[in-house]
Amino acid sequence: MGFFEDLGARIEAADTVVSVGLDPDTDRLPDDVQDADLPRWAFNRRVIDATHEHAAVFKPNAAFYEDSDGWRALRETVAYAHGKGVPVLLDAKRADIGNTARQYAEILDYVDAITVNPYLGEDALQPFLARDDAGVFVLCRTSNPGGMDFQHLELAAYDRRLYEHVAERAAGWDDEYGNVGLVVGATAPDELEAIRERVPQLPFLVPGAAHRAGRRGR
Repeated sequence: MGFFEDLGARIEAADTVVSVGLDPDTDRLPDDVQDADLPRWAFNRRVIDATHEHAAVFKPNAAFYEDSDGWRALRETVAYAHGKGVPVLLDAKRADIGNTARQYAEILDYVDAITVNPYLGEDALQPFLARDDAGVFVLCRTSNPGGMDFQHLELAAYDRRLYEHVAERAAGWDDEYGNVGLVVGATAPDELEAIRERVPQLPFLVPGAAHRAGRRGR
């Protein structure tokens, strides 16, 4: 099965759509894991133990692991999550040209899905898209305030905004490859709803959903 079939089975079995982030900031880890051989792995193991029954997917952010001990911690984290029956989506926002993109895509030998940046176009994403066993989540309408700088630009030739064009292109890639989703932030609910109407068939990764729910709760 491919990633989205596995994810669907996990969602049904665990009755959850929650993505649990694993972003261990070394400056903020609890004192009792600081002396471990791999503090980030020790912290992640604790999080996985506490949340795996409620997680549809674990989502480590690559930026928190980009040193020698970090990559070791990430490998341990991925293996442990898989041992709990939970898939892993690496939030890496990768894309590049030629051999560089192919090297980036090799991480999909270890994780189940990845986030990618569409700005370089389809050829930069092809090594990821070609992995029919993996999920590829394309940045579309991101949750950060600066996303407005480019994503809301009107494309006169297409009579739509840039983020809407990205959604349409991603849908086309999914028609061809069958393994594409979108990253659409919960901080832009109107745009999220519009994108859902435009591409109802695509899975969404929705960062900021918990933050937004917390604000509503207050």
